[in-house]
Amino acid sequence: MNITDQSAAEIARGLRDKTFSALEVTRAHLARIAELNPALNAYIEVFADAEDAAREADRVLAEKGTEAHPLCGVPIAIKDNILIQGKRVSAASKMLEHYVATYDATAITKLRAAHAVFLGRTNMDEFAMGSSTEHSAFGPTKNPHDETRVPGGSSGGSAAAVAAHLAPLALGSETCGSIRQPASLCGIVGFKPTYGAVSRSGLIAMGSSLDQIGPFARTVRDAELVFNAIRGADPLDGTTLPAFDTTPPRTKRIGVPRAFVADAQSETRLVFEKKLAELASEGYDIVDIELESAPLALPAYYIIMPAEVSTNLARLDGMRYGLHVDGATLREDYERSRAAGFGPETRRRIILGTHVLSSGYCDAYYRKATVLRAQVAADLARAFESVSFIATPTAPGPAFKLGEKSDPVSMYLEDIFSAPANLAGMPAISVPMGHVERDGVELPLGIQFMAPRRMDASLFDIARAARNEA
Repeated sequence: MNITDQSAAEIARGLRDKTFSALEVTRAHLARIAELNPALNAYIEVFADAEDAAREADRVLAEKGTEAHPLCGVPIAIKDNILIQGKRVSAASKMLEHYVATYDATAITKLRAAHAVFLGRTNMDEFAMGSSTEHSAFGPTKNPHDETRVPGGSSGGSAAAVAAHLAPLALGSETCGSIRQPASLCGIVGFKPTYGAVSRSGLIAMGSSLDQIGPFARTVRDAELVFNAIRGADPLDGTTLPAFDTTPPRTKRIGVPRAFVADAQSETRLVFEKKLAELASEGYDIVDIELESAPLALPAYYIIMPAEVSTNLARLDGMRYGLHVDGATLREDYERSRAAGFGPETRRRIILGTHVLSSGYCDAYYRKATVLRAQVAADLARAFESVSFIATPTAPGPAFKLGEKSDPVSMYLEDIFSAPANLAGMPAISVPMGHVERDGVELPLGIQFMAPRRMDASLFDIARAARNEA
């Protein structure tokens, strides 16, 4: 088996058995990146010091042997909105194209301690605003299954890198499905932890009450391995959680909100029902549930998120750091810098967020959206009183063509099944559930499972069952 075809767990085992070295593993992935990345554009930058990190991992493995961290020597790709000290981090925007991080994100600090090998930074929608990775200042990423189609977004570069075997693992971030949706479209595993399970320190903020770092992998076991390495309380992030519930779920009952699932494409629903039947044959009890507020989660999200975007990106004014364009006056400096630095989708969301927070509109839009957010969380909590998991398709359909969703609203609808978990801060995971054919190509689809807050561990169990992993 080629090294790049192996999972992170298999690579870790090979490193300890001395089947190969961390340097050999890294070189194999760098060679594959050099071969495929020019077409896929999954990586914005490949790190020149990746081989040095691999040599250090080999030294640690020789010294510690089986006591080394399971991720020691394992390559990982990093989304371009997660800070790595001394490396550029642009959030795929011209505004921060040349910005160099002055410190490590907490998730990076923990991966450094494990001696994982950082391969490079991956492409994304600018400032994580998008569902296709078409809104990058550095060009779109292509789906490895069909290069005429999108990989999803905003973490499309990370998803494509793992799907194309340009890395066994990757970090992404979620505000509304930005890990799960590209995982579905690329046919891999994507996990969004409970809000606060992983520190946001060092993550370039989009929507601070929604953002969460999480892993991509080709197996559930690998995703769990990364999550266990990066999770935990952090004094640099007051929203992080100190502990997690590792007790098994009370039941094997899976709730399915049928009225909500009806928003998926017909072929997606057929594949979804087939996967539910497989789970039923393995002892899971499939029951219908009502989530009346679920369809309203997406419009609520698209009011709350732009409001937080408007606030978070106000600091990027071309004066303190980032792109600066001279104007005749100070006001013109601001206007020209932000117009040149931000792409169309980012500007759209800043304007929308400023509008919903403005005097006369805050009560009509923003405060009503926060009330609805609380209702979504309450409805989910009520559903979890009778079931242990909630299942839906991850996305309405398979990967769509590049340029197909030029209408912003049609793009926003890609997040319809993602929004409830983000608004409620609950964990959710996407795993492959089957394929549909488009233009003679088999395209992957994902199934999503949600669980109550802090019950992250239970999602890995049901995800393994859905994937038939040991």
